Amino acid sequence: MEGLDYMPGTASLLEEIDKKILVVLRDGRTLIGFLRSVDQFANLVLHRTIERIYVGKQYGDIPRGVFVVRGENVELLGEIDLQNEGNLPLEEVSVDDILEAQRQEQQKKQDEQKTQNKKLLERGLQPHAEGTADDFT
Repeated sequence: MEGLDYMPGTASLLEEIDKKILVVLRDGRTLIGFLRSVDQFANLVLHRTIERIYVGKQYGDIPRGVFVVRGENVELLGEIDLQNEGNLPLEEVSVDDILEAQRQEQQKKQDEQKTQNKKLLERGLQPHAEGTADDFT
């Protein structure tokens, strides 16, 4: 291997130190903050972190401060384009409004799942288990 132009593995994250990044976690949460530290396990320390919640065409930001993320929980990580950060085709709403919209969306999904399970049972089929392997670890 001659002259690598990139650092393999988690070492490549060193280039992102002090940059504003977006991190999507395995549980679906989205964090935005400044990457301050990273280790060989891809554990992250984010500074001035917000948790961004999306519902439809709206979003809300919950301030979280300093946030430590275990590397195995990172699903996606990318640098925020500071030039286009404010050009979102979404409407920003208050934390209370987005949390209420999220609660309503989750309730709607649960109701739809119950209806689908009932229809499956009526046809003699077993509905899928709602929990996943991650729920038991």
